[in-house]
Amino acid sequence: MTGLRVVEICAGAGGQALGLQNAGFEHALAVELDPTAAETLRRNTNGVVVVGDVANPEVWRPADYAGVDLLAGGVPCPPFSIAGKQLGSSDERDLFAWAVEQVEVVRPRALMLENVRGLATNRFSGYRQRVLDRLTQLGYVADWRLLHAADFGVAQLRPRFVLVAMRPEDAAYFRWPEPVANHVSVGVVLRDLMAANGWKHVDDWVKLANGVGPTLVGGSKKHGGADLGPTRAKRAWEALGVDGKGVADSAPGADAPHPSERLPRLTIEMVARLQGWRAEDEWEFAGRKTSQYRQIGNAFPPPVAEAVGRVIRSALEHEGVPREILELGTDVHDPVYRALAGTEGFVSIERLIDALNEGSHASVERRLAVLAQDFEVEQQVTPTGTKYRLGHFKGFTGQDDHDRHEYMKRFRSRVS
Repeated sequence: MTGLRVVEICAGAGGQALGLQNAGFEHALAVELDPTAAETLRRNTNGVVVVGDVANPEVWRPADYAGVDLLAGGVPCPPFSIAGKQLGSSDERDLFAWAVEQVEVVRPRALMLENVRGLATNRFSGYRQRVLDRLTQLGYVADWRLLHAADFGVAQLRPRFVLVAMRPEDAAYFRWPEPVANHVSVGVVLRDLMAANGWKHVDDWVKLANGVGPTLVGGSKKHGGADLGPTRAKRAWEALGVDGKGVADSAPGADAPHPSERLPRLTIEMVARLQGWRAEDEWEFAGRKTSQYRQIGNAFPPPVAEAVGRVIRSALEHEGVPREILELGTDVHDPVYRALAGTEGFVSIERLIDALNEGSHASVERRLAVLAQDFEVEQQVTPTGTKYRLGHFKGFTGQDDHDRHEYMKRFRSRVS
């Protein structure tokens, strides 16, 4: 172990926890809302686990962990997911902006937050720009990267959008992890589990399952049971020789039909393997089958968390040759947001067109309409045209009077 400590928020069933542990981090604390997932963490980790809303000061005090090496987490995905209508800061479950604000309190050497690829879309370019600008204000160098689990030895696509931020003296040593050379197939990864009960057709099934699986969908407490996702995902699994309409209690028996007659279903153990847990991890999931499947399906794949954790550790230990840190954070995600945020007064449409570069009135107005979903955008009509000013951010950053508090009181049992 390196002696590096991590505080993990929205820790789930421990995919990120296991990956960071394998990368050399020790958990000072893990915070998780779901009691069953928290029990999974307790069974498998040595760190302190607390249950409750991570934004509730009665659950934990971020200031108690000031100076920790890494603040990490997989904050709720629905605010940015296409399936969740991409409400962003208008979704009461959004904790991304709140997590960024904790950097001012905790002052970690590094921050790592992961979420769905929806956060990488144009819909959230202003949101991302605000995150980068806020971290810059706090003295950190930040960068985003879309990582695919299949590039790190996981037999599943599972794209995740990852944010890493560090202080300049450490950021100079940070480099994103390099993908592995070859992808591994579903059949190869699951052969031993699918053959556990002596299924005589297992090798024919392995040939059929010769590809990377689609993203596993863990679902929420409000929707669905233990199956492999919506219709499109089920069709993709069917093409790989898997019946995605449910999760089996056991592997096929010795006399189970050939996959051309009846496709096998995955077991919980197989789903965990596809998410990146290995047999040697000996990870024990608490709860019933549907809960276990949800915990696994919503997890950050351990190999991806480990890969990112290792390069963060290397940067914190100043391994390798430092480089110019400007390379890590020079991209402007939303020039219109940047132009508005850079002044306290109103900005003319002409200046915003110039900021957008090759933009037009229509393109700026579309950009402003998107920004208005996450920020108050004020207008001032003048004889020479309309001017705009960026108002308050609508998201939750810890405000005592935010709608999120009432939402959590009413619907906490349904939030996942």
